[in-house]
This record gives sequence, structure tokens and C-alpha cells, in this order.
Amino acid sequence: MNISVVIPLLNEEESIKELFHWIAKVMQTNGYLYEIIIIDDGSTDTSWSIVDELHKEYPQVKAIQFLRNFGKSQALHAGFAMAQGDVIITMDADLQDNPEEIPGLYNMIVNQGYELVSGWKKVRYDSKVFKNFPSKIFNWAARKTSGVQLNDFNCGLKAYHKDVVKNIEVTGEMHRYIPVLANNAGFTKIGEKIVQHQARKYGSTKFGAERFTNGFLDLITLWFFSRFGKRPMHLFGALGAFMLTIGFLFAFYLGVDKLFINPTGRLITERPQFYIAITAMIIGTQLFLAGFLGELLLRTKKENNNYTIKKTL
Repeated sequence: MNISVVIPLLNEEESIKELFHWIAKVMQTNGYLYEIIIIDDGSTDTSWSIVDELHKEYPQVKAIQFLRNFGKSQALHAGFAMAQGDVIITMDADLQDNPEEIPGLYNMIVNQGYELVSGWKKVRYDSKVFKNFPSKIFNWAARKTSGVQLNDFNCGLKAYHKDVVKNIEVTGEMHRYIPVLANNAGFTKIGEKIVQHQARKYGSTKFGAERFTNGFLDLITLWFFSRFGKRPMHLFGALGAFMLTIGFLFAFYLGVDKLFINPTGRLITERPQFYIAITAMIIGTQLFLAGFLGELLLRTKKENNNYTIKKTL
């Protein structure tokens, strides 16, 4: 199997057949042995019926139907688990990703030695105010935080060596940061290819303005896990030690002052330093406990895919 094309979709009944035939034409022209894995992420239109028809007519089509909408990350996770190709291509189902880019992406993985190649929609047909400008800020922040130098983290058109997708877990809403997850896992040969962006032909976007807020929050989460995900005690323990040190210094000062310097002065409990010392020590203790709990969870973590499959074809 040369290529597995993984396509998550949600209510894309108008575009599914057209996208399939376009992909099939590209594959046949280039002589690839391929499969197309479609993940229906809880569609409420006739998308699954169309996918079922394609599966019955074309053996290359495989499909997963979720019981409800679980999100793009979970859809990709399920598709990656099913994929058998040497190279896995991901793309969206709305026809904004051009299947003609597949041979170029495939060659960069197979012939140029990249482990992951991300598409870069340098010229976009989205709203400049509501999508393009926020995307530039988002991508800049992602580059600065992660160290992965890509111009378009959120492009759905990407190519992966099979080893990459079998060794990373895409959960939550982390599909935007798969290159970062791969880099953190040791797959550092990451490239980028300028790809053609198509104007939306059918329907409307499934993502609202909240995706940018969620994206930045996920970026902070990813930064934390990349730095301290395997050693939470290093962060919480250091902060806890700092707070405890502050607390003990204030307590020591109050004790020395009361015993030797000003024994007839105000009661210790009437001085603000007393409450600073108590608060700092309580917070320090809590941070230490958070670090211990994090370490305990790491050692007892069980795999959780966070989605429920209704049907598989």
C-alpha cells in the first residue's frame, strides 16, 4: 500500500463523491496502490449514506462512522489507527484541499526523506479579517512556542511517514499541532510545501471564531506538556520549593524579631508578614502535592481514545 488518504468529514454530502473521484483520478494517473479512509464525525445529513455507497462500489474506500460528533482530532486518530499505507495523506472533505498536490507530498516523504510534510496555503480564499489575519498571529505564536518553523500549522493537507502516525496520539483538539507532537516524539525531519487553496464550493465552514481562542489555549497546553509532561514534579516542585522558601523566610524573620529584637512589640498574629508566611507555605505545599499527583497519574495512565465508533466499513 503506497498511500492512505485520511479524510475527516462533517456534513459534506455535496462534496464527497466529487472529492473521491478527483482523488481516484490522481492515484490512477500516478499508478499508486491506495486506500481512502473516510471518518464521518457524526454527520446529520446524508453523508454516511453516500460513503456507504462508495464503499460498496469501490474497494479502496474504507470508512468509520462515529456515534456523534467527537471532533477532528479524534477522527484523525481513528483514521491513523486504520491506515495501512507507507505514506498517510490527510485532507479536508470540503474540496478546499487540492488532490493534485498528493504526488508532490508523497515524493517529499519517499524520495527526499522527510518524515512529515505540511501544506502551506500561501494564497488563501478565506476572509482576510476573520481568518487570514488571526491565522498569521496564531502561526507566529506556534512557531515561537514550539520551535517548529512552519508557516501554516492548521493546513489540513499534510503527508506523514507511517511511523509518525503510529507513534503519536492526537487527542483533544491537538490536530492543529500534529507537527509539534511529531517533533516532540523525535520526528524532526519536517518540511513544508506550498499548496493550492481552493475556494469553498459547497456549504459553509464548520469552524467559528472560537477555534482561534481554543487554538491558543491548546498551544499553552502543548508547551506545558512538551516541557513538563513527563516530569510534572520539575515544574510544580520548583514552584512549591520557591513558595515554601518565601514562607519559611518570613516565619524565621518573625521568630527572630519576636525573640531577640522586639519581644514586647505586637503579637506575631497581628503582623502582615505572618499571613504572608502562612499563605506562601500553604501554596507551596499544594504545588508539591500537585506535582506528586501528576507523577502518580503518569504511572497509572490508561489509553483513552475519547470517541465511540458506530460503524466501520
